[in-house]
Amino acid sequence: MSKRTRIVFSGSGGQGVITAAIILAEAAVIHEGLNATQSQSYGAAARGGATRSDIILSTEDIDYPGVVQPNILVCLTQDAYTSFTPIIRPGGTLLTDSRFVEQAKKVDAVQVELPMYEAVMTNIGKPIVFNICVLGALVGLTGLLKPSSLIEAISARVPKDFIEMNTKAFDLGLGMGGEIAKR
Repeated sequence: MSKRTRIVFSGSGGQGVITAAIILAEAAVIHEGLNATQSQSYGAAARGGATRSDIILSTEDIDYPGVVQPNILVCLTQDAYTSFTPIIRPGGTLLTDSRFVEQAKKVDAVQVELPMYEAVMTNIGKPIVFNICVLGALVGLTGLLKPSSLIEAISARVPKDFIEMNTKAFDLGLGMGGEIAKR
């Protein structure tokens, strides 16, 4: 990992955007010894309103927790895509789901569109783990953290009865992101 990576997860309430961001930050701090910040903002509606989480992972101290220009942008709704693609750092990575986002803009970033939701529904049948699949895809695509670190953080955060399903979703995304990274 480079010295500092700035990430924005964005979508709508109920998609698990904030939970995914928290798990990523916890994995970095607890299992990889990095410094991390995670902050979040919500729209007016609890479910369906806009959500955004800023995560910074660093080998050095972090002075400010906000992300102005992310290296990595994850957009899980069309509104998030429209709102946040202008802020991505040139040459960054933009990850979207093909069911919820139609990539239309020319962005100076590597744009990756994966059918993560469709894969979750086909292979697991429970949309509640969509966010964990996205997290796996992000790790597979970027190599940001070790997959085992994320599995540990997931296992510590989700209820015991749901660890297997979440691990399956993570592995599903990890494989999808890893395939793109190999190209």
